[in-house]
Amino acid sequence: MVGAGLKSFFLFLSQSRALNRAAKKWGLRFGASRFVAGKTIAEAVAKVKQLNEAGLICTLDHLGEFVTSRAEAEEATDYCIKTLEAIAKAGVTSNLSLKLTQLGLDLDESLCETNMRRILNTARRHRNFVRIDMEDYSRCKKTLDLLRKLRRDYSNVGTVIQAYLHRSEQDVANLKGVPLRLVKGAYKESPDVAYSQKAEVDHNFKRLIEAHLQTGTYTAIATHDDAIIAFVKQLVAEKGISHDRFEFQMLYGIRSDTQRALAAEGYTMRVYVPYGSDWYGYFMRRLAERPANVAFVVKGMFSR
Repeated sequence: MVGAGLKSFFLFLSQSRALNRAAKKWGLRFGASRFVAGKTIAEAVAKVKQLNEAGLICTLDHLGEFVTSRAEAEEATDYCIKTLEAIAKAGVTSNLSLKLTQLGLDLDESLCETNMRRILNTARRHRNFVRIDMEDYSRCKKTLDLLRKLRRDYSNVGTVIQAYLHRSEQDVANLKGVPLRLVKGAYKESPDVAYSQKAEVDHNFKRLIEAHLQTGTYTAIATHDDAIIAFVKQLVAEKGISHDRFEFQMLYGIRSDTQRALAAEGYTMRVYVPYGSDWYGYFMRRLAERPANVAFVVKGMFSR
């Protein structure tokens, strides 16, 4: 793990609107191209095709944060729709992931709901699935409230639950029947709402995985942690849980050999593939997660 100070530094930088604006002008420099599949839909779909050929399935995410106008939210919605259409046209195997703030959650919740319904109608027409990414704690309740409304009319939508939040055990119980991606969590949160120690987060992560899997609801376990992967393998073997009831997920550009190895073992392995020019916040959070990521970027900077 990255030291607490360095992790906090990168998480702080991830929230800078000024740096985010500057990053759009830089392009995918300083190692970002390792974690971001390209700037355009065509580039992203081409990467998905390569991953599919290697036995991996995907979820595409058009990156975007800090939406400040209805026009930006509607533009982001159009990109999501175009992404779903490009997936269908190319015949590749990929879902769509998105953030509600990109669709206007902070501006107008009714606007965000309208945008989500446009996206879900397109996904349903193409028989595809949309995952709502979870953001920081301040938006957790709004996200789950909107999800519940959408689930009344759409079965092709799910969300993400973060194991470091105290509330997550109850959230998983309340979301029985909803396909979930379970993760540890990548935002900096107050100890009042989140576990601060890795051992606590890992323990809760395992509890959430077991609880959701045993409901029979499809579960995505998003982790690069070998101990968690081993736990899941042992759990499903002991409980007789079929491989078609769950999947592993990992990020594009991280532990690619492990991704291919899991697929070769017969597990469903989905790669989270982000793309777009608004890559800065996502990239900073990846640097916050692992020292190897920081070392990779520094090496790239000095090799230019």
